[in-house]
Amino acid sequence: MNLKEIKEILALMNENNLNEIEIERDGLKLKLKKSMGAVVMGGPTHYAVESLPAPKAVPVTASAASSADASKNTKDIKSPMVGTFYRAPSPEAEPFVEIGQTVEVGQVVCIVEAMKLMNEIKSEIRGKVVEVAVQNAEPVEFGQTLFIVDPL
Repeated sequence: MNLKEIKEILALMNENNLNEIEIERDGLKLKLKKSMGAVVMGGPTHYAVESLPAPKAVPVTASAASSADASKNTKDIKSPMVGTFYRAPSPEAEPFVEIGQTVEVGQVVCIVEAMKLMNEIKSEIRGKVVEVAVQNAEPVEFGQTLFIVDPL
């Protein structure tokens, strides 16, 4: 099951006002459940489904608001899942991308850990990173903005 299929399932859940769906295919068990505004995803059948704490609200600072106003044609790189955001592949490694750096389509920009699986998040746009919208090791929601990019 790929990311596109999961996004389609989430869209169907929202369109049909479903609170929970469970799909099992080729040894993979996927369980999506709306709970307090979060989506809980289950992994392979040997994993236990756990409740995730509600994500913290990310405060908008004056500099973040002014940078968004200054560049109206920016694009967001959003989280495709609920999990924990990491800027680098390991604690001692350099971040995948920095503010001011140009990212290419398909370039890994961060990792989102979900159910002990490290998922590389790749850029879908080419551009210059204007802002990192999430702090390292913070929980993120599905669809939450991770990076703001000025397209080239």
